[in-house]
Amino acid sequence: MYTGRHARLRPLQPAFIMAATGETVTYRELEARSNRLAHLFRKHGLKRLDHYSIFMENNSRYLEACGAGERSGLYYTCINSFLTPSELAYLLVNSQSKILITSLAKLAIAREAIQACPDVKLCIVADGPGESERIVGLADVTADMPTTPIADEWLGTAMLYSSGTTGRPKGILRPLPEEPPKHNLPLFDFLTKLWHYREGMVYLSPAPLYHSAPQAAVNLTIRMGGTVIVMESFDPERYLQLVEQWGITHTQLVPTMFSRMLKLPAEVRGRYDLSSLEIAIHAAAPCPALVKDDMIKWWGPIIHEYYGATEGLGFTACNSEEWLAHRGTVGKVLLGDLHILDENMRECPVGTPGQVWFKTASPFEYFNDPEKTREARSADGSMSTVGDVGYVDKGGFLYLTDRATFMIISGGVNIYPQECENLLITHAKVADAAVFGVPNADLGEEVKAVVQPMPGVVPGPALAEELIAFCAKSLSRQKVPRSVDFEKELPRLPTGKLYKRLLRDRYWGTRRRGSCEGRRKLHCRPGEARLKRAPIREDGGAWG
Repeated sequence: MYTGRHARLRPLQPAFIMAATGETVTYRELEARSNRLAHLFRKHGLKRLDHYSIFMENNSRYLEACGAGERSGLYYTCINSFLTPSELAYLLVNSQSKILITSLAKLAIAREAIQACPDVKLCIVADGPGESERIVGLADVTADMPTTPIADEWLGTAMLYSSGTTGRPKGILRPLPEEPPKHNLPLFDFLTKLWHYREGMVYLSPAPLYHSAPQAAVNLTIRMGGTVIVMESFDPERYLQLVEQWGITHTQLVPTMFSRMLKLPAEVRGRYDLSSLEIAIHAAAPCPALVKDDMIKWWGPIIHEYYGATEGLGFTACNSEEWLAHRGTVGKVLLGDLHILDENMRECPVGTPGQVWFKTASPFEYFNDPEKTREARSADGSMSTVGDVGYVDKGGFLYLTDRATFMIISGGVNIYPQECENLLITHAKVADAAVFGVPNADLGEEVKAVVQPMPGVVPGPALAEELIAFCAKSLSRQKVPRSVDFEKELPRLPTGKLYKRLLRDRYWGTRRRGSCEGRRKLHCRPGEARLKRAPIREDGGAWG
């Protein structure tokens, strides 16, 4: 969140506005706040390459908490604001954070967490008073700090974690460039040109700021001299209101947000003027083709999609015209070198699914975890994967089939549940859906659907039969759910990623899925046992 020359040239322009309250922070104010906090970091001994963490909901102090690190040569870790004290403590210890920035709303969790984190010397409450030498108020400890830049400015960056839905989260560490923060890196210039970021643009951010995609988009908007409208949480009609109210030009969403807006009554969707929108980007999770079709019909050909991992393995993208010509694609490769490989690490023919590997566009490692880093790479270290399965067509467009961990093996047939999920979400009575394998004594696994009904829809056997029949009209027999259960709300992260393991574990209990997983055709290094799997992430990091 580096304000750069914009704080000098347009000091009174809003850098960001909080959607719920209208609280506005100008470029001058954001620059001063970030500088004060950077001076505080230096006062407490944080030097280039050190780490600190941020644990807050979306609020008006979040961007300065990031911006201070970006000008101090530090790694900052933005942490999921819904974690428990023990989960937070793990990340603080693992990231070697020396300072934690939190909010009044999250202070009780933070207070408990830091009791297990002796290396966290300071816990800063961004929007309230302190209560001890260790837990201090931001306003108090920065009041005497200079508003001018620190003497030794270096570009810092985020070290974010995988969502940890398959195990302990992993910190994704990229080398820090030895550049001053005012210099735009090649990646910044690439994204600016791709999506036409510019001075004066107005970006609507509906997602949690702890996630990598909103982080990057907000960062780039401020670097380019735009204004960010920050939603504290997503609401479909409120989102449309904000587009009209602020003349939004750019935005980034996840497919569940599309689905929720599309299921608003037609009169509500038609109530707001969305003509200011120029670019609407989506990523983070698979988007059902019918949902995307409807969004393009509604908003016009302004929908852009990309596929990439927080690890920075590679990057594909497509605009609306390309997607309509290659339905279901996540685009052509723009960064990195893409390879679709079979279980023997051989190139798959065009149209044949295999595991998605990239000759890495930018180097990365899993922080303090050389084993996980090694497992994510090919034997010669030249390629990396996060476990996605896909194929390319003759035109070089990439299509994702599913995650390898989600594959169901039923009676020897490999079934990827994403196709069924994409179909179920289009049903008028379905708000959200998850499909996965559950134990079957005869087949090994069978297909199970768990559905979140739309408000006012009564779940039960009749609806289950209706949904099974609906799937049977479009899917082959093996892919159709044998049963449907219902949940009031599915465990989907605010970033749009489905926490499927929580659902699946209820059906498997203490029983391990090894009998099925051992048969999955995943990649091994030459000489390794076949059951040693390549690292497969269920956290959605590869989707954005």
